[in-house]
Amino acid sequence: MSARTPQQAYLELQKLAQVGFEVGDGAGEAPGSPAWQDGDMERVLGIGGHFMRAADPVALGAWYRDCLGLDADENGLWRQVAGPTVFATFESETDYLGSRAQQTMINFRVRDLDAMLAQLRAKGADVAAETQEMEGVGRFGWVTDPEGNRIELWQPA
Repeated sequence: MSARTPQQAYLELQKLAQVGFEVGDGAGEAPGSPAWQDGDMERVLGIGGHFMRAADPVALGAWYRDCLGLDADENGLWRQVAGPTVFATFESETDYLGSRAQQTMINFRVRDLDAMLAQLRAKGADVAAETQEMEGVGRFGWVTDPEGNRIELWQPA
């Protein structure tokens, strides 16, 4: 997997949508799968969890629940709405992920970016002033959680 820009990653997602990529059980190949995906190789089926270190795990969990509406149960299980997921690598010098100390960034799909950003601002969250729109892909905004992790919010087109 080669390094790419955020725009390249989302344009790849747009291409998948155009060829009719659908979430399935992992048994078949997605239309237009690259040749390197053919064969009998075992593959991951999706993201099974996202784990974070925190100085105050209870407070950080409450922030994600109260500010983003992430309604995980007492065991951390969150049943999310089905949809596409982008997995992309970036050059080590990128500023896109926020602080250089942050090695990964989670992207959450949202129904209404403007409403989510307004909700976050009303709760005193550190919301980036700028948003970005990519034709055919959607709109993006960013917030930083109380532990300093930059989060991307995506309203798909």
